[in-house]
Amino acid sequence: HFNQNPCNSILSLYLSAFHFFVVTLRKKTGIGTKLGQTKNNFVMNFIKTFLAAILAFVVGSVLVVFLWIFILLGIAGSMEKSVAVHPESILKLDFSEVLTDAPSSDPFAGFDFATLQSTRMLPLMKALRALEAAKDDPRIKGIYLRMNGNGGVAGSALLEELREAIVDFKQSGKFVVAYNETYSQGQYYLASAADKIYMQPEGGMDWSGLSFNLAFYKGLLDKLDVKAEVFRPTACKYKSAVEPYILPKMSDANREQMQELVNSMWNTIAGSVAEARGIDLETLNRITDKLEVSLPEDALEHGFVDSLLYEDQMNDVFAELGVQSDSDGQYNFVTLGEYALQVSADLKNISADQVAIVYADGAIVDGEGFGREIYGNTLAATLAGVRADEKVKAVVLRVNSPGGSALASDVIWREMELLKAEKPVIVSMGSYAASGGYYISCPADVIVADKLTLTGSIGVFGMYLNTIDALKNKLGITFDAVKSNTSAGMGMTSPLTPAERASIMRGVDKVYTTFTNLVAQGRNLPVEKVLDIAGGRVWSGDNALGIGLIDTYGGLKTAIAIAADKAGLGDNFRVTEVIEQPTGFAAFISSLNVGIREAMTRSELGVMMKEYKQVQEATSQQGIVMYYPFKLELR
Repeated sequence: HFNQNPCNSILSLYLSAFHFFVVTLRKKTGIGTKLGQTKNNFVMNFIKTFLAAILAFVVGSVLVVFLWIFILLGIAGSMEKSVAVHPESILKLDFSEVLTDAPSSDPFAGFDFATLQSTRMLPLMKALRALEAAKDDPRIKGIYLRMNGNGGVAGSALLEELREAIVDFKQSGKFVVAYNETYSQGQYYLASAADKIYMQPEGGMDWSGLSFNLAFYKGLLDKLDVKAEVFRPTACKYKSAVEPYILPKMSDANREQMQELVNSMWNTIAGSVAEARGIDLETLNRITDKLEVSLPEDALEHGFVDSLLYEDQMNDVFAELGVQSDSDGQYNFVTLGEYALQVSADLKNISADQVAIVYADGAIVDGEGFGREIYGNTLAATLAGVRADEKVKAVVLRVNSPGGSALASDVIWREMELLKAEKPVIVSMGSYAASGGYYISCPADVIVADKLTLTGSIGVFGMYLNTIDALKNKLGITFDAVKSNTSAGMGMTSPLTPAERASIMRGVDKVYTTFTNLVAQGRNLPVEKVLDIAGGRVWSGDNALGIGLIDTYGGLKTAIAIAADKAGLGDNFRVTEVIEQPTGFAAFISSLNVGIREAMTRSELGVMMKEYKQVQEATSQQGIVMYYPFKLELR
């Protein structure tokens, strides 16, 4: 039992020791027995019991120490270590790390408390810097895409940016080759950037197109006697974040926007693959519809791969490409994460002038704090800090957010306005910058997005879960109260009244009006145009350019280049990442607690963990929110 769940077992040990102490003390001291025991026996038995309890406590403490040693050793074992890059090295993208949109301030990021193992977290900026440096590094002969690790890419737009960086690397004249036993669609999209693609003779390929699957919970709420009341403007028919709680399937409006999103994103992916492999797009879609490349020989016949090889035969490929092996006939590989670490260590401060990258990664929530959300006051303070820093000449805000609190979004928006008045501000959108994520983006001088970015969702809503009947019918819990006024404690002991619903709706309408007016102001568009493309509708980055929601396609590198140009810095500037790190023992324990609880929840929910987190995030939003909970993941 300890091996399966050490944290629970340690707690159980302490509770058992306390229970042993109390129960034995009662027995030995005669509590609840005859009163004829002597005082000496009482003292002796008390001492024995006390010493036994102390022994149990010591054993428990030792086990806790060992548990911490295991955790710290696991973290230390995964900490970034500098590696030597030998001449004739091959840069290997093996997904041994997770490519993330932003650096994490969580000291336990990537650490799995269930297995006591850790996965390296590689922020996008480090990966891009590494690939840029590898172009001119004479020690790096080429790139080997061998995507079989436990990591991956956390977002479709990140995959697009990584692919573009690999395409840019090829301009150096160095080779890029890919090999895998099996290719998922995301892996193959990345592999299509390679000069040659190889597959194991008995492998396979998933190439079936994109699907956007949504879970609906209305049936569950009905069974639990929970009623969801939704407040959204009439115009926001596309604001689908609330639909899983009030409908059993997609509304017609939601189906319309989801279909267009999937079609747009697939055209981006399929178009890139068709161009890279020299396959007609119509032919590629016919192959996809009929699942004609699931087997290796089919993939070879249709030009999806160049040859079927076993992995050891890749040595012959490297030899043909002119890479020299060592004295033992082995080739020198350095992973992208390892190489990125060395590149970071080698960076020199070439100038006092800086382009600062500030990250807005996660759902937007009220207040101050650190972690996996964007705290409105904390991000606003960070933006105020770079505004006051004279060395910072331009700012790139990297937004990867579904939105969240309308109030927190407005707090951030105000600071963006103040920052823009003094320095160029460029927004770089990640996999999604929707709803509140777009609200905080619209003041920027320039908005840059990937074609696979999900953006827009200009709309608001409020949601109230009425659990009065659920508590009464399922648990037998009822409520009663006295009030000074009619609507005091609204919704606590009785359903919302018409007056209370009207009050909430007035707030929702006001926020929507503010949202659309600010977009019109920031994007220099007529309000009528904004209202036409708003309504809560989500757009792909590919479609967002034509309707004025973004200014150009591109990733983080493009945004940095535009920022430097706007600030007149030329090539003489330094890119700095502004990362707020939590400090103190309380922050450390809080992060540890979150990690342990998530590991325990995942062990119970398994494949449903993603849906659980999505519902938890959506239902935890308070007040009026600007939120888009769905994120397409390209696998």
